[in-house]
Parts: sequence; structure tokens; C-alpha cells
Amino acid sequence: MTTSSSVPLADDADSDRLRALLERAAEGADSQAWSDLWTELYHNGSLDVAHPLVLHTLIDMAEDDHADTAASALHLAGALLVQADQRCETQNLRNRHVSQVARLLAAANRWRQDTADRNVYCHLIEAVLNLEGDIHWAQELIWGVVSEEYEIECTNPGGCASLWVVIGERGFFSAVGDYALSDDVETFPLHPADPRALEGLGHRLYDLARADGHDEVARALTYAFGEATCPECKQRFSVVGQVIASCS
Repeated sequence: MTTSSSVPLADDADSDRLRALLERAAEGADSQAWSDLWTELYHNGSLDVAHPLVLHTLIDMAEDDHADTAASALHLAGALLVQADQRCETQNLRNRHVSQVARLLAAANRWRQDTADRNVYCHLIEAVLNLEGDIHWAQELIWGVVSEEYEIECTNPGGCASLWVVIGERGFFSAVGDYALSDDVETFPLHPADPRALEGLGHRLYDLARADGHDEVARALTYAFGEATCPECKQRFSVVGQVIASCS
């Protein structure tokens, strides 16, 4: 008994689906393709991040002349590499593709200097950090800048409160409860870091944002690297410190 060659193997079917999604995403107008790629490559792993098509095609998109497609490709590539670093079966992905990662990083640094869109810029900064691979919490850090809020825990050992740290159009404050739906929620002003006192990553990101003409992002970063007050116990704590703690 023989098996018909017209029936694709499971791996072949996955490769065909991956190829089709990447081709649709590369066309630039199919947001559903990007959503499906994030779901199947990043969120549930139903497609193989180590497949040769993945980094190869994302590099092609990143080095093309279409800014939106390039930014989307770089955002996904960086996230995939950091996730691969944390999984036993894919831990060597970054080391096996050093030259490709270097090309992606060069593209990310080129595009971040050219984009005027605030949120696209933030995701490109996230991509730079993820492609460098030195930290594993860039996504959470930048997500708060993009969404203009962090949901974090108080540092009190008793775990007294989950709170919101808000940075953006709605103000710069901490609060417990749904501050967006009620005027009665007590808020406490944030304490931004002095840009002159920033060190390490905070200093680097602040200077990059200023140099790239994104003063609003630079200002938000001073709050992300500053301090908030817990409305319950009144204890002040480092915002970025709690972002890092939530990723541990």
C-alpha cells in the first residue's frame, strides 16, 4: 500500500501556511496576516519560529522601502528572538543567526531615525532592545509608554494593592481602581526622574528619543524611570523596578 503524494504532510501544510501568511503580510495592507503571524508564531507557537522562512522573510521586509511593513517585521522579529531565548527548544536561535540578527538591528536603527509616528517609534525602540538581546522586559517597558499606563503591584511585602501608573494625555499619576470610569478615584502625582540623573538604559533611551526628535516619548520615559506612590500604603517605589519584577 502506498501513500498518495498529493496529500501534504503536516510539516508541508505548516510551511505552506507560514509562506502564505508572510506573503500576505509583505504586501503591506493585510493586518489580519500580521495578527495571525503574532498568534501562530508568538502567542501559541503553532508555527515554527525556527523555520528558515521566518527570519529570512522578515529581513527582506525590514530592508525594503515600505516603512509600515518594515516596522511591523522588526517588531515581530525582536519579540520572537527574545521569546526564543527563553525556550529550551529554541535557545540557540539567536546564536545560529548572528548575521541575520545584525541586519535586523541595523534596519531597526535606521528606521527609528526616520519615523515621525510616536507609537511606531516606540515599537522600533522595543525592537532595537529585543534584537540586542541584553534585556528581556523591553516589551513590557515600551507597552506602558505606548498605552500610556502600567498595571503593576505595590512593592509592599503584604501585597497591599494592584495599581495603575498613568503617563500621558490623562495625566501623570498613580491610582487604585478604575480611574478611567470614575471621578472619585484618589490619585497621587508621579515623580519623574531628572533627565540629568538618569543612568544606564534610562539615560540611553532618553537621549535616543531626544536625538530622534521624539520629545514626548523622552518625557514619558522620565516617568517610566521615575517613582510612583501606592495610594494604599503611601510607599514610593520605582516604576521600572516593578515592571522588571513583573517579568521575573
